Amino acid sequence: MNKVALVTGGSGGIGRCTAAALRDAGCRVYELSRRDIPQEGVAHLDADVTDEGRVRAAVDGILAREGRIDILVCNAGFGISGAAELTSSADAHAQLELNLFGMDNACRAVIPAMRSQGGGRIVCMSSIAGILPIPFQLWYSVSKAAINAYVLALQNELRPFGISVCAVMPGDIRSGFTAARRKTAEEGPYGGRVERSVRRMERDEENGMSASRAAEYIAAMALRRRSAPLKALGAPYKAAAVAAKLLPRRLSNYIVGRMYAK
Repeated sequence: MNKVALVTGGSGGIGRCTAAALRDAGCRVYELSRRDIPQEGVAHLDADVTDEGRVRAAVDGILAREGRIDILVCNAGFGISGAAELTSSADAHAQLELNLFGMDNACRAVIPAMRSQGGGRIVCMSSIAGILPIPFQLWYSVSKAAINAYVLALQNELRPFGISVCAVMPGDIRSGFTAARRKTAEEGPYGGRVERSVRRMERDEENGMSASRAAEYIAAMALRRRSAPLKALGAPYKAAAVAAKLLPRRLSNYIVGRMYAK
């Protein structure tokens, strides 16, 4: 039986490539996003993940048509950058509302169906910034650290029902994420440090792994019955994840600061 998969934020970038990779693996794929950009073999559902009612209605529509949902990939998200003191409360809240609470809306919508069918797989997009927080991308890092904590707790809650959960932690990926980053223009007392930090981050992203290659890994994780709950994506970031565990926090944080806060 072909698995039924739902990908949030599936209209572009990593999400779109992940939907295609799951389709190519034989899944019946639905993508949920605010933009309808047709993709062969992928059905679009129009919804904003921050709208709980619309997300539940979309999931109910899939269940009415397919009778089950086997895979959920929570990919919808964006990034903001800037010094914490110069970031508006509205922007910080919007970051968490989409990246964290939008993910939660999707998870809570599918969990009852997965439980009743005896199992399922949930993959949430985190970031290496969730374990190595990046200066001047503080709220993005906070959102990803929260996703890691969410996944670790949820895995234990859902294990008795045959539902497995993992967070994939990519590093630098070439995708539409870079262009979509919401930037705080002010430097204030930071004297160009914000601009230098973001410029380095964006250069690294533009030279990073392709979205299609990242999607192959994400799709492979989604098709597994289970895995470790936190999975770094790409050799450099697997090494970074190991370093984050082994090095004293003071040292690892100093290294990140030298890279992104000079």
